[in-house]
Amino acid sequence: MARMKYDIILAPRAVEDFKGLDARQRVIIRDAVEKYLRHEPQKLSKSRIKHLRGLSKPHYRLRVGEVRVFYDVRGKAVEILAIIPKSNTFEWLEREGEKQ
Repeated sequence: MARMKYDIILAPRAVEDFKGLDARQRVIIRDAVEKYLRHEPQKLSKSRIKHLRGLSKPHYRLRVGEVRVFYDVRGKAVEILAIIPKSNTFEWLEREGEKQ
């Protein structure tokens, strides 16, 4: 059975975040997005993909080393909202996260 292939969409903020990474980090993030979000973006794991509770946006977080990728799934698309260092996640979620 073939798995559905999701479209990957980067929000303007995520594009800026991605450009701000060094070349090595960009490759690692791109590979992780392709591996984990292209086919099963809602498949939770203990350490890699987490469903964020109490928020209507973003719904999910992908952990890639010391970087966090925040995203939502809409139909057949994964919208990446932000790509930020772990150290900035709390303040970003406080500022940008939408509570339910």
